[in-house]
Amino acid sequence: MTRIPILYEDERLVVVDKPSGLAVVPAAGEVPGQSVRLCLEQQLGVPVWVVHRLDRETSGVLLFARTAEAHRLLCAAFEERRVRKTYLALTFGVPPRREGRIDTPLHAARRGKARPAGPREPGSIDAFTRYLVRRSWERAGVQVAQLEAYPETGRHHQIRVHLRSIGTPVLFDRVYGRQSGARGLDGAPAPRLALHASRLVVPDPSLPDRTLTFDAPLPGDLVAVLRWLDGEWRRRAGAG
Repeated sequence: MTRIPILYEDERLVVVDKPSGLAVVPAAGEVPGQSVRLCLEQQLGVPVWVVHRLDRETSGVLLFARTAEAHRLLCAAFEERRVRKTYLALTFGVPPRREGRIDTPLHAARRGKARPAGPREPGSIDAFTRYLVRRSWERAGVQVAQLEAYPETGRHHQIRVHLRSIGTPVLFDRVYGRQSGARGLDGAPAPRLALHASRLVVPDPSLPDRTLTFDAPLPGDLVAVLRWLDGEWRRRAGAG
């Protein structure tokens, strides 16, 4: 059973550093097996409640509740957009502006995917993601950017679809980044979805006027990708 790194715990909640490649809970129709929730419950010896989710290949800060009351309060905070989330992403290509806000509505697609919605399309939902480009690199005509993404809503695959919609899919995204190809990226040390939930700020369940901030360090595989970019690619001027 995979051991889940714990960032913080008390009698109301537990915050973990989710590893890439492990689902928070088994997907619909998936054969039950390892998941973050199952591993954590076996590790702690008590049940936990899922408050929010990260994609299977995304790493980083993940919050669980340990009581029904904390679960109710924390879920309400997410639904009412009283949480602040920061993600680190590497993208294939550089966004057209150093910072911006993507407000493209999303729509459910087949096989559990999401897609940009058409104008006034029935069934579309609002989605908003701010981003800030921190660094970028270039090699053999290929460009890669490191950016921070700040989702203001919590839609399914939101960051991945939004970044794809502006022409800069998340690096190594096998679902939404197929058009990026592998040109210039053959030597990458960790070809997995380059998306990491680095910070989460939530209201304290016991003191609503106070917030709790949790940070997850960049995992070793993405650190290795950044070192590879710094060592073998040319840094582009004007970003960060």
